Amino acid sequence: MSVLIGRKIVVGVSGGIAAYKTAQLIRLLRLAGAQVRVVMTPAAEQFITPLTLQALSGEPVRQSLFDAAHEAAMGHIELARWADLILIAPASADCMARMSAGMADDLLTTICLASEVPIALAPAMNQGMWRNSATAYNVHTLAQRGIAIWGPAEGDQACGETGPGRMLEPEQLLQSVQQFFQGGRANGIRVLLTAGPTREPIDPVRFLSNRSSGKMGFALARAFSSEGAGVTLVSGPVALSTPAGVTRIDVETALEMEAAVMTRVTECDIFVGCAAVADYRPAVVAEQKIKKLAQKRAIELVRNPDILAAVAALPRPPFTVGFAAETERPEEYAQEKRKAKGVDMIAANLVAAAQGGFERDENALIVLWEGGRKALPMTDKQQLAQLLVTQVLIHYEATHSAEDC
Repeated sequence: MSVLIGRKIVVGVSGGIAAYKTAQLIRLLRLAGAQVRVVMTPAAEQFITPLTLQALSGEPVRQSLFDAAHEAAMGHIELARWADLILIAPASADCMARMSAGMADDLLTTICLASEVPIALAPAMNQGMWRNSATAYNVHTLAQRGIAIWGPAEGDQACGETGPGRMLEPEQLLQSVQQFFQGGRANGIRVLLTAGPTREPIDPVRFLSNRSSGKMGFALARAFSSEGAGVTLVSGPVALSTPAGVTRIDVETALEMEAAVMTRVTECDIFVGCAAVADYRPAVVAEQKIKKLAQKRAIELVRNPDILAAVAALPRPPFTVGFAAETERPEEYAQEKRKAKGVDMIAANLVAAAQGGFERDENALIVLWEGGRKALPMTDKQQLAQLLVTQVLIHYEATHSAEDC
């Protein structure tokens, strides 16, 4: 039986050439048993007719916030309460910018602002618009509010250019909707994840640390949770709120992080070591604040445990994913790290470049596994996390299926 039977979905259509795909999406949703009501922005009407979408949905298409027939009874509120899911496909750069700003200047954005149900966006725009920092900021803001971002895909665009910005195909969006109502692709999978920096004390007021903000790890926790996974997040000291549905354990030092991980790792299916764990710690921690007396002071350092390698070396390790933050030759060094530590997958990023890396809202990754690689383009870290989670789940499922054979 289809999980969409009886589900109520508002399909929002904003202005973009990809609106022609929305007709097929509505058809597929209805064939799967969903009830669909369509809301169009004024710009959407320049690309596809309301009559077409009305014929496919079997319901009148809503177009105006000032429709006397519907708004006499506050129809936009009724529609916001009616839905189980609001899916905007295509979601143009303009539509996402207005939603990010909390605007309610047309029927679609008003419904989104008034609704308490989940919202998903299927972005569609020129590759330059998608890569623009303003769009990245809006995507990040929307994702932080719990709005799902499905896509975009890469490829040829109507303008003749090539790159990220294509709306996902209707069949892919149908699958995303089905996974949403099933509880997600990772339903039942247990994920243990580390994030943020560690702090290694020198004395009661000073410590050794690094520039990790924890944003990528928290984005991954949010992405895994949105796919239905049970997520435990072991976090170093960061100024970030805990993602909804995620169990958080706060630690400070590498030894504390190791203890938190090793006491829980046998209960997880996937381990992701995203934290920037300090490689060394002071051999001796001063009991009192060190005074500024000598011109020079030497601090002896001892090596911290390698948490990622320890997890991968367990007799029955989980599917293990590591990160390699490099300032040069990231793919080469990450490949060496993957082989040396024996992890299933590693994500490499360049932290000394003009874009991405520590303390930024955007990043790019090169994902490596035995016999394969995939480059994930520079984008908002929440969107990047979704892309990485997809890769992790693909390879976890392949490994899991092989073990079951």
